[in-house]
Amino acid sequence: MRVKSSFWLSLAVAISFAAAGARAADSAPPPEPETYRLDNYRAPTPATLDAQPGLITAEAEALWKSKDAVFVDVLPHVPRPANLAEGTIWREKPRDDIPGSIWLPDTGYGALAPETEAYLRAGLAAVTGGALTRKIVFYCLKDCWMSWNAAKRAKTFGYTKVFWYPWGTEGWAEAGLPLEDRKPYPRN
Repeated sequence: MRVKSSFWLSLAVAISFAAAGARAADSAPPPEPETYRLDNYRAPTPATLDAQPGLITAEAEALWKSKDAVFVDVLPHVPRPANLAEGTIWREKPRDDIPGSIWLPDTGYGALAPETEAYLRAGLAAVTGGALTRKIVFYCLKDCWMSWNAAKRAKTFGYTKVFWYPWGTEGWAEAGLPLEDRKPYPRN
């Protein structure tokens, strides 16, 4: 059984590298902007964040397995529409996340309302125990600027070991890695 697992892990890593190569071959990534991305969030992202390369899946997996980093998902959360007719059944879209992550939805936009920025700060403080030197991995989906924005913002908050995983849950799942259902971190 161990041999079979090693085979699948090796295959997943190879696929991750192949996908990275295919992406690079398709077109050069856009340059890093000087500030946050403010619109068109689902678009090709830069290869780097503050000149540091984004993590590939194998690197993110190693950090996850080592439990040496906390993982933060910033994908937006679609709330129940306020104007639904009485009796309408609303089913919240489930969010499959990297196990052990915290989901801080809506915190990856380029401009944040003061309440949303406070929510991001509080969530990061909770998951890091207030340690500005704790490793943090930000992600959402492939080709999504929100995780890039949130990682950049965490650096302005004083966090010193910030990593960006640009492949997000899509890249994680493509590598055959586990996902689990996640609910948003409470907004208090």
